[in-house]
Amino acid sequence: MKNYEIMFIIRPNMEDDAKKTLVDNFTNVLTSRDAVVDKVENWGVRNLAYEIGDYRKGNYALITAKAPVEAINEFDRLARISEDIIRYIIVKDEE
Repeated sequence: MKNYEIMFIIRPNMEDDAKKTLVDNFTNVLTSRDAVVDKVENWGVRNLAYEIGDYRKGNYALITAKAPVEAINEFDRLARISEDIIRYIIVKDEE
């Protein structure tokens, strides 16, 4: 298993409970596929560098985890089709 950092931006107009549920669901996608989630951080609403789909702000979340490739691929697949995530990036830590 490799170390990964997953940063994603959630639509800013979602309610707090829905944001928490979304983050929990995506965390469960990883843990159900044998990933070990080290840390989940909510960075709050911030201004975007440029407009993304009529949004000027976004709610940032960061997940740090040790995960197999299958878990990361499933997260990637679900994040692509989610209308609530407006951008995401998955970075593999090479340490």
